Amino acid sequence: MKNISFCLTILQLLLLSSFFFSIATSQDNFFKCLSSNNVGDDDLPKITYMQSNINYTNILQEYIRNGRFINTTNTPKPTLVLTPFQESQVQAIVNCAKNVNLHLKIRSGGHDYEGLSYTCKAPFAILDMFNLRSVQVNMKDETAWVQAGSTLGELYHKIWENSKVHGFPSGVCPTVGVGGHLSGGGYGTMIRKYGLSVDHVVDARIVVANGSILDRASMGEDLFWAIRGGGGASFGVVLSYKINLVQVPEIVTVFRVPRTLEQNAVDLVYRWQNIAPQLENELFIRVYIQTVNTTGNSKITVRTSFIAMYLGDSEKLVSIMNEKFPELGLKKEDCKEMSWIKSILFWGEFPETAVESDLLSRKALVTSAFKMKSDYVKTPISRGDLGRIYQKLISSGNIWMAMNAYGGMMSEVADTETAFPHRAGNIYKIQYLTYWNETGPDSDMANIESIRNFYDFMTPFVSKNPREAFLNYRDIDIGSTDNVGPNAYNEARVYGEKYFKGNFDRLVQVKTKVDPTNFFRNEQSIPVLIKN
Repeated sequence: MKNISFCLTILQLLLLSSFFFSIATSQDNFFKCLSSNNVGDDDLPKITYMQSNINYTNILQEYIRNGRFINTTNTPKPTLVLTPFQESQVQAIVNCAKNVNLHLKIRSGGHDYEGLSYTCKAPFAILDMFNLRSVQVNMKDETAWVQAGSTLGELYHKIWENSKVHGFPSGVCPTVGVGGHLSGGGYGTMIRKYGLSVDHVVDARIVVANGSILDRASMGEDLFWAIRGGGGASFGVVLSYKINLVQVPEIVTVFRVPRTLEQNAVDLVYRWQNIAPQLENELFIRVYIQTVNTTGNSKITVRTSFIAMYLGDSEKLVSIMNEKFPELGLKKEDCKEMSWIKSILFWGEFPETAVESDLLSRKALVTSAFKMKSDYVKTPISRGDLGRIYQKLISSGNIWMAMNAYGGMMSEVADTETAFPHRAGNIYKIQYLTYWNETGPDSDMANIESIRNFYDFMTPFVSKNPREAFLNYRDIDIGSTDNVGPNAYNEARVYGEKYFKGNFDRLVQVKTKVDPTNFFRNEQSIPVLIKN
């Protein structure tokens, strides 16, 4: 028996040694390939970071925005982190990775909620786009070319440098990467006026699996359609997007009005969901619901914050609210008038002393571990059911809900216009969030189970068949695939129809055409259709 055990140990060591030898050989061949693809000897150490490199950990963790995946032995680490700063280097990386069968994960800003852009169970490398961050604004035709590694804050700041009456309809978090945000159908506080970010994309540049760089004309309308809401990382490496800027007034108005259960928050939310989608397109009201301790004792209540963005002055806003939503009791002193760029700082929850250049910081605003989920609501939730939701929140612990009003432009664009399908018929979208600062798998599981249970509780009140979800709020719970074997397509359909509804089949057709070997893949990517 001892001899058998000894032999098994030797065999395991030999297999492990063979595995690491294979990785080392593959890396060596990869570096040789890069050199032969015009990546100079001076540039190679600037864009390649092996695990033995002194800067490897810093580079890897710089753009991990979810504390669940930082400093934990349970998180798989890439064999390489690749940080190109030229388009030609991205081409070389794709060509060489394919030559040596190196699996690439594509990361732009690191706000992938499930870490799919920087983790993997199998050996992999990260292609990190953060060095490709150019933003070029052309005010003559009111457009901008923005590279995928830019942040939303950098985009907003560059627009502001060129014009005080232009903006762009995308997210409120300035450290989010442009590449992932736009390709997944990002939205922001101008959603009801201007729709989604992808509704204003007019061109793009992408490296596909054969190493070619394509623009809209050369990629064709099918692929261009797919990377506007279908997630770019399934189809290639998006290098940049050309966007149309939108006009904004010199003065916009915001407000944040909190109400507790004792201040009739349930009645106010019930009223909000019935009127918010029908308000003027210039007015967006988000409802933020969270549990809090009441002052002076340990009693838990629920605070509901009504947070608004209005493309106009406060006098007009108060007039609209008094007519359409008088129950909130909005007063002019609740409102703050400011420039559009200052409203970005407000929504990003910067201190009042913040200045426009603070948007250029890439430092993460939050480093806690978190888990998020999403839903779409098509019919108003009854007052009684809202009360039960509030009580469930109190018993569930630290769970937040953000409810984002739809209507306006979102009801005017067809579900098939871009790959993003969640348009008319939705009155609002829900984002669920729980976060924690404790470390370790036990804490992770307890908090994740808590939000899963709350999500299950919400089932009767949200969309059905399928229960829809927002791609940019990645949620591995709704399905995943290992991209292996004939069942991969059926695995992907489970989450694919929730993210993309009827657009899923067209996305599969595009994927099969442009990446038939499924080189670009992750646990929730678009699958290749395998013919029997």
